[in-house]
Amino acid sequence: MTDHYNVRLEKLEKMRKTANPYPNHFKPDVLISTLLDRYATELDDIVHQVCGRIMTARYMGKAAFLTIQDRSEKIQIYVRLDQVGESLFEMIKTWDLGDIIWVKGLVFRTKVGELTIKADESTLLTKALRPLPDKHHGLKNQELRYRQRYVDLIVNEQSREVFRKRSQLLKLLREFFDQRDYLEVETPMMHPIPGGAAAKPFITHHNTLDMDLYLRVAPELYLKRLIVGGFERVYEINRNFRNEGLSTRHNPEFTMIEFYQAYADYRDLIELTEALFSFIANEMTENGKVIYQGHEIDFSKPIRVLTMDEAILEVHPGLNLSDKQVLCAHMSSLKLSSDFEAIEQVKLHLFEETVESQLIAPTFITGYPALVSPLARRNNDNPEIADRFELFIAGQEIANGFSELNDPQDQASRFEQQMEQKAKGDEEAMPYDEDYIKALEYGMPPTAGQGIGVDRLLMILTNTPTIRDVILFPTLRAKAESIGSDNKVLDNKS
Repeated sequence: MTDHYNVRLEKLEKMRKTANPYPNHFKPDVLISTLLDRYATELDDIVHQVCGRIMTARYMGKAAFLTIQDRSEKIQIYVRLDQVGESLFEMIKTWDLGDIIWVKGLVFRTKVGELTIKADESTLLTKALRPLPDKHHGLKNQELRYRQRYVDLIVNEQSREVFRKRSQLLKLLREFFDQRDYLEVETPMMHPIPGGAAAKPFITHHNTLDMDLYLRVAPELYLKRLIVGGFERVYEINRNFRNEGLSTRHNPEFTMIEFYQAYADYRDLIELTEALFSFIANEMTENGKVIYQGHEIDFSKPIRVLTMDEAILEVHPGLNLSDKQVLCAHMSSLKLSSDFEAIEQVKLHLFEETVESQLIAPTFITGYPALVSPLARRNNDNPEIADRFELFIAGQEIANGFSELNDPQDQASRFEQQMEQKAKGDEEAMPYDEDYIKALEYGMPPTAGQGIGVDRLLMILTNTPTIRDVILFPTLRAKAESIGSDNKVLDNKS
């Protein structure tokens, strides 16, 4: 790397003596993809200007072939000494892979039929001092791909496509909710009281106010304040921060969409979610189906609905779910902890550890214990469970929704229970939010709300095994002094 860098640096210093190697007044008049579409069958005599990064270069006596890449596509550039002149041709021979150039010329086809621009004029726009990875090897070191995403995007079309689909997914989410009269809003990312989810927050400090603040773990309580205020349908595509572990499914900073609808319950949201996922799949897949890590996920079929008890019994048939002693003995046989006060907690732990991973086809799970659902409304027929569901796809939780608790006295009692849990050492328990109780006391209509993990959904839509591959700049450990690399680099020829 050092030798390549120094050689390029020397070239740059020579260029500075005669011209600015970083001009900014040359502009393209067309995208490369537009040229490829326009001249798919017929050619014309229109001169075009394109800009892009040199990805390959071949020199053959008095001619050169370059391949350049812009944000849309790649195209070959043909340069002849007698066309551009000796001075420019010799200059072009000093350009390196990774350099960004401007080219002007006619489009033609080579003898083998490749669409090509015959350069009349060309100039260097940006000198790349660091060489690109060898196109045959790519950026193989996984950690380098995340740390140097800018290089990954240059050389890896698959990565570029994932993030194009991320942008498409966000647009579709907005389109779906905008069409249904939801109002897109923005709520604070720094909270005086962490709330809205059972999660450990990041803490920061505001110097002027001399007060601690917490990065948002969820926007829920602020969005429901807006429901109180009369915005009866709201959504927010939001960044959340949770001071928890890293895994293939967890990043401390992640994206969700949360939405709330007055005069609705969790069953309405189940129908809405089914319509949303069908809409997204129709736009982003050919037939409503995707392959995720060897499993076919079919979004064209109705999503099945199971209670938590039904899902547990599918995996553990015949198990008595009403007897804590029996449950604990079964947990012990599976080498799972059953050290919980309430049977509902034991049951939930069994579900999370043994059932979730087996929910491959899209499945709504209902019947969550009210004890672990501090913001959800209790079920009318069974107050021990909440009117709540979670959606699982490919063994991952993708969404969480429920009928909202709008009884201020019940909510205050739930907060008090959470504070008791926090006093016992539960770092994820919610604090008592007095202002939110005050908001409820002004009256919140019957409401249902839901959060969907955008990153995890994109993983499934793009068959990506780890969340880091769908986040442009994932959170990483502090950089080691040396990162091993098996990446070869390209010199001036490919």
